[in-house]
Amino acid sequence: MPGNKVSRQKPCHHCKSRSAPPDTSTIHYEKFWLYRHCSSVQQRDRQAQKAGQLFSGLLAMNVVFLGSAFVSSMIFNHVAITLADVWILLSILKVLCLCWIIYYLLGTSRQPHAVLYRDSHAAPIWIRGSVLLFGSFSILLNVFQIGYNAILIQCKSRVEIVFPSIEILFICTQAFFLWRHSKDCIQVQHNLTRCGLMLTIATNLLLWLLAVTNDTIHMEIESQLREVEQRFAGKTALCTCPNTTICKVFQKGYILLYPFNTEYCLICCSVLYVMWKNVGRRISHHHVPHIKPKFKLQGVVFGPLLGATAVIIGICVFMMYQIQATSSAPNRQVFVMYYSYYIVLLPLMSVGAVIGTIIHALEKRELDTLKNPTRSLDVILLMGAALGQIGMSYFSIVAIVATDPRDLLNSLILSYSVLLIFQNITQNVFIIDGLHRQPFISPGKEEEMKEEQNHEAYDQRRVSMLELGQEIRKVSLSYLHSYSHLSWKRRALREISFFLVLCNIILWVMPTFGAHPVFENGLEKSFYGYSTWFAIVNFGLPLGVFYRMHSVGGLLEVYVTA
Repeated sequence: MPGNKVSRQKPCHHCKSRSAPPDTSTIHYEKFWLYRHCSSVQQRDRQAQKAGQLFSGLLAMNVVFLGSAFVSSMIFNHVAITLADVWILLSILKVLCLCWIIYYLLGTSRQPHAVLYRDSHAAPIWIRGSVLLFGSFSILLNVFQIGYNAILIQCKSRVEIVFPSIEILFICTQAFFLWRHSKDCIQVQHNLTRCGLMLTIATNLLLWLLAVTNDTIHMEIESQLREVEQRFAGKTALCTCPNTTICKVFQKGYILLYPFNTEYCLICCSVLYVMWKNVGRRISHHHVPHIKPKFKLQGVVFGPLLGATAVIIGICVFMMYQIQATSSAPNRQVFVMYYSYYIVLLPLMSVGAVIGTIIHALEKRELDTLKNPTRSLDVILLMGAALGQIGMSYFSIVAIVATDPRDLLNSLILSYSVLLIFQNITQNVFIIDGLHRQPFISPGKEEEMKEEQNHEAYDQRRVSMLELGQEIRKVSLSYLHSYSHLSWKRRALREISFFLVLCNIILWVMPTFGAHPVFENGLEKSFYGYSTWFAIVNFGLPLGVFYRMHSVGGLLEVYVTA
């Protein structure tokens, strides 16, 4: 009995005993209080982040609505709101964005502990290269516009020369900013940075909207020159390009480079959005990939061959179409040739995407479930940009079925529209499924390292012509060896991805550089009316061009991770 009393009193005097239930509850209560205290701090931080995102998002929404009201008023009421008024508004927004970007470059990013983390997934090299490429074309576009307006200075306002000058400064500063800081996860001045990024996104969206609405003029010049001259006879008589070579160069260059400006605005919006999502983000060590896959042209033979064939045939079709379109009104045979090319290519792309999706389902690679704002944005852009071509296709289907679907050209357009919808859907599924897969780690990494060492040793020694031939033979055998050692699933994924990359490139080139049969065939235009169909094409065509370019980036990532 006394022994039992001691055993009962002992837990009361020694609170660190592991066997006593009261002590366990006390320790558990203290830890739970500390956990509640820490979680409240995290919750306040999360609420502050959401509040900052909400406020900056509302700022961007109001700016976009204001600019859209200006652009819409310019379209429907030329007297009250002119193009010069829209340019003045956009110039003010661009000056504000320039001030914030310069402050970020010289102030925010140089503060202590400002950039502790960098998102390795954000803005890959092909995205930043696209920003520089399309930015360069946009600068050249504005140079042509300044030269063209300077020649016609007697009938042009000074705003039409000042606006492109501010645009050049804005493009240069923004391109440098995105090239250097697109991966930043800024840890200071969260609200100011979010508002600055959202203001820049809104400005780029308004520039894209203005470019889309103004692009109608250039499409009308390409498709219905005579009708436009009759409609704007008084206006063209006042401002006519003189019969000089320099004026013609400025005019043609301006029309040719105009689509690149729309692409530049959309790319900048996507990169800036990822930066906005990364404000205040803390990346733990397990988020950082230990092995970063690199692009290597290994394990692909048939994909490049089939893709190169599609590109060559597409270039020939595009050149024949452009020759007919520029010399006179395109005849029926040109449209039949153009749509026949698509009808042959689109099913091949769809079949490849379906096979790739099935192979993804058969693979044993795990899904990448980590939080990745770049990948989430890629999925949103793929799905959103595909709506342009899908929407135009459905409008074409309704117009053809309601008129005469038995006609040869109409049946080709109907088949093209249906196949285009199916191809967009299957390709999106294939790309999105591939982006959510873990990168494949090759077990034969030692053999690749040995091959690289052999190449380095080869570079360091001087060889004769015979040795050079032997080395070429060794490289060829090594390529075939690496190709044969890949599993059939990886080999098929790489072949399909590379084939789809080349196909999307040619499908991006053709509408970008002037092939617009969806407007020039006259079927949908006569069914819906000139203004309605022009608005539909003007909305869907830039999104379709952006979709093809963005698909190339997604397919390259699928190829690399395979």
